Amino acid sequence: MKLLKLSFLVFFGTYILSACQSEQKKLPIYGETTTVTNMVDGKEVVDSVYHTIPDFSFLNQDSVLISQDFFKDKIYVANFFFTHCPSICPTMQRNLLKAYEKYKGNNKIAFLSHSIDFKYDQPYVLKDYATKLGVDNDQWQFVTGKKQDVYGISDKYMVFTKEDANVPGGYDHSSYLVIIDPARRIRGAYDGTNDEQVSKLLSDLDLILKEYN
Repeated sequence: MKLLKLSFLVFFGTYILSACQSEQKKLPIYGETTTVTNMVDGKEVVDSVYHTIPDFSFLNQDSVLISQDFFKDKIYVANFFFTHCPSICPTMQRNLLKAYEKYKGNNKIAFLSHSIDFKYDQPYVLKDYATKLGVDNDQWQFVTGKKQDVYGISDKYMVFTKEDANVPGGYDHSSYLVIIDPARRIRGAYDGTNDEQVSKLLSDLDLILKEYN
């Protein structure tokens, strides 16, 4: 009887540990969190409200307006670049291409590259860039827009962008590749110029796909 009880306790403990580890295998949610109190069935219920990417509308490489609706129910990776960038962009985009090629044809995954050069990167320029990069379907969108819209949305992704005549190319920005979940929450940010970080991005995309499978 004691042996049976001990076996049960060992099994139960292992089950709880496994359940906890399984629960931990989710990507964190980034950004400022606020709380709201609602009345449900006469009781106060406190809910967390997470930072989310707001509605947007940008012109893509095919001169089509793309909004948040394009990414509905999808996980997507967003970043900021410009086509004639002489520094980090070529490496960052080639590394993001690895993710695109791995998940190509998967309708649960998409990619979104915002150009921060609102002057030069018109749709036809983005189209030529995407084609040369090796993108041949609409799973990866390249978009442009007005200065205030582009730089405004980068703040929501928590990605640094700046027009700066003193840096090569005239624009300064960080190299983050940012995972956004179907609820439009930030779930990860990775240095797109770092091979180890890019490998982590790929494994974390597998992980978040399981969460929304």
